[in-house]
This record gives sequence, structure tokens and C-alpha cells, in this order.
Amino acid sequence: MYKGLVGDTEPDWVTHEKTLFGTERDMDGDGFLSFEEVKQWIIPDDFDHSHGEAKHLIVKADVNGDSFLSKEEVLEHYDIFVGSSATQFGEVLSRHDEF
Repeated sequence: MYKGLVGDTEPDWVTHEKTLFGTERDMDGDGFLSFEEVKQWIIPDDFDHSHGEAKHLIVKADVNGDSFLSKEEVLEHYDIFVGSSATQFGEVLSRHDEF
């Protein structure tokens, strides 16, 4: 639990997380997170791993912020793609001429 210095006000992020805990995380309302509640928090049933990884790659490599990746941006951030599960950690890159 967050413990600030005496006299400090609670930061907004702490207040927000406490609210989320009570409204979204602690589904049975017992004040604790069960294994299933933690699992649902970390890996929600409706989470699309491919979509999440694609968004992550674009955020990391899209230098000009146009939401598209140019050849130059991909080449400049080659290490991000080689380390991505979307490219099977670089294996896919060696099987395709276009990469």
C-alpha cells in the first residue's frame, strides 16, 4: 500500500488505482485479489494479443507520429521488431524477402 511522507497528500494515481481496485479488480468485494481476479487483470479474456503487440510496435517505431510505419522507421527500429512476438522474435524476418 502506498505510504507517503507525513503531511503529503495522496497522489492522483494512487486515488485512481484505489478506485479501480474497488470497481474493476476486486470483483467479489472481499478486499483482496484472488488468483482469478489477478489473472483477469493481467490477461483479460477479451485481450487480443496480436492487436496489442501491433499497437506497441507502432507506438515504439512511429517516429513522425502519423500512425503508419515507413520502411525507414522499421529499419531504424529493427531491434524492436526482432524482439517482438509478432515476428516470432525475428524468425519471420528471415523467411520473407520483403523484410
